[in-house]
Amino acid sequence: MNKCLLTYTPIESGHYAPEAIRKIAPALKDISPLPMDAESLRFEALARADKMSIQGVQSKLSAKLSIKDNCFEIVDKDGRYILKPQSNLYPQLPENEDLSMHLAGLVKIEVPLHGLVYAKDNSLIYFIKRFDRKGQNDKVPTEDFAQLSGHTRETKYRSSMEQVAGILDEYCTFPLLEKQKLFERTIFNFLIGNEDMHLKNFSLITNDGVTKLSPAYDLLNTSIVLRNPEEMALPLKGKKSKLTNAHLTRYFARERLELTPKVTSNVLERFQSVLPVWRDWIERSFLKYELKERYLELLSARESVLFP
Repeated sequence: MNKCLLTYTPIESGHYAPEAIRKIAPALKDISPLPMDAESLRFEALARADKMSIQGVQSKLSAKLSIKDNCFEIVDKDGRYILKPQSNLYPQLPENEDLSMHLAGLVKIEVPLHGLVYAKDNSLIYFIKRFDRKGQNDKVPTEDFAQLSGHTRETKYRSSMEQVAGILDEYCTFPLLEKQKLFERTIFNFLIGNEDMHLKNFSLITNDGVTKLSPAYDLLNTSIVLRNPEEMALPLKGKKSKLTNAHLTRYFARERLELTPKVTSNVLERFQSVLPVWRDWIERSFLKYELKERYLELLSARESVLFP
């Protein structure tokens, strides 16, 4: 019995449940493994790095999805998908990111279409559909918070969550709606142990004249693969660790984001109610046993802080 790379559910054969693969494209029957191993994909990503508009610590490749041939094709331009192969520094980042993005979707955080595909060596590759592209050649206006605040890739950590909130006030069409989303993402990242949400991992997107937070991306549990991790990339009330319920809710949600007690309470209740479902997805994920256990242990520790 195999396991679907999109839903983590048992399937009799192949790599994808038919009803799941059709959500990517109605005519798609399968996604064939890429004809390169993880090392070759990392080398290819390095060779093409100057042609990629999106960079970062993880190796990335631009790709198109061929419905006719049921496969991803690596391209230099006009790609609609980003591929991330296995890292040679940290274990199972593709599996980690795919799982974390699923957990975000389960709590109603908007995420792009994403999933896993095999490489030639049976290692898994994470894929995500670009939200800053539409049609054949059109780019959707999108800017990350480093650009919006005058920072660079080198200074993306020199900010704070208070300043992130200020960017929403300055640029968003309906700031209060986006502040609730920011609170949701802050709670999410705290719960799953994502301590790498720097300025380049937040973006604004403009569609039909409305500027708002883009779909979430680059969500993963960094704490289970790093030594001595902090809890947040950007300080909140001057703190990156030892955060409490009061820091996250009373101070950030109510004082800084100006969310009402009812809105704050509703968000927290939504997260608390989804935790059993999250644990099921973690257990069914493609992470190895040790990383599953670390993920679950960290989630329990953070849950006890947020819901004392």
